Amino acid sequence: MSDFSYQNLTPDLILDAIESIGIYPESGLLPLNSYENRVYQFRSDDAKRYVAKFYRPNRWSDEQIKEEHAFSFELADSEVPVVSPITRDGESLFEHQGYRFALFPSVGGRQFEMDSLDQLEVLGRYIGRLHSVAKQYDFTHRPSINTDSYLTQASQDILNSECLPHSLQLAFSTVLEQVVKKTEEKFVVNDTIRLHGDCHAGNILWSQEQLMIVDLDDCRQGPAIQDLWMMLNGDRQNQVLQLDTLLGGYEEFSDLDMAQLQLIEPLRAMRMIHYMGWLAKRWQDPAFPRNFSWFATDKYWEQQILALKEQLAALDEPALTVYP
Repeated sequence: MSDFSYQNLTPDLILDAIESIGIYPESGLLPLNSYENRVYQFRSDDAKRYVAKFYRPNRWSDEQIKEEHAFSFELADSEVPVVSPITRDGESLFEHQGYRFALFPSVGGRQFEMDSLDQLEVLGRYIGRLHSVAKQYDFTHRPSINTDSYLTQASQDILNSECLPHSLQLAFSTVLEQVVKKTEEKFVVNDTIRLHGDCHAGNILWSQEQLMIVDLDDCRQGPAIQDLWMMLNGDRQNQVLQLDTLLGGYEEFSDLDMAQLQLIEPLRAMRMIHYMGWLAKRWQDPAFPRNFSWFATDKYWEQQILALKEQLAALDEPALTVYP
């Protein structure tokens, strides 16, 4: 089954898959905002709401998905508020006609507000609690955050993409090469832990007056700062205040090696390049040209040339520091 073989994932197949584990949808299937996987919300005949996730074929192995699920169960058992999949006879990963899927309880809530220092301090505590569990042992099957996949492979996918305009190839490839080289020099990691891996505002909800962490699909082994830096925004002064607030909550439960603050800009560069590589790699999936049409425009690539130049400069700036 190819990476893009969702064409056989019909509504009837989805319903049959869900019913195969003894849950019977009463409402229609509401597609949720996910492109890597296919995700649907529905209400069952017992009035409970669920989210069904159908995993992209050939992206993760069964062992990697099960390790993600086990991590979520471990966190939930330690009272870290994460959304874990439901189980049937001790299993959380199911298969139907070649498609692997999992079901989760549907969690409503309002989106996390990055500009609220009060919410940032609460989030810091939650991530600290998550990391205190995560440090107990390492992943066996999940990948790590590394320069090969985030920079080398992603760069190849970008430069081979039909979406990169010929007229901009030289300018783009030149600055891309410079950012990759500088990032590889600066991404020196001495200690890694299990991570959420994609801890941005869209994966954090206020639910029933507490924060709820969702979507461990990108959990990986990597430096602890990865789960913190995406909460920082604005100018340097604002980022220092936000970081100090986050760490004030975080360090109630877990210690952070302050040398990892030097990894923030390399990680930002890696995320930028990895995201472009992801779009390029998935372009043959019909959902991507339909929803990311701007990826094939000259304007987008001109903006990325500028963004990479700015990031190249940021890589040479002193690392953020927190208040003594």
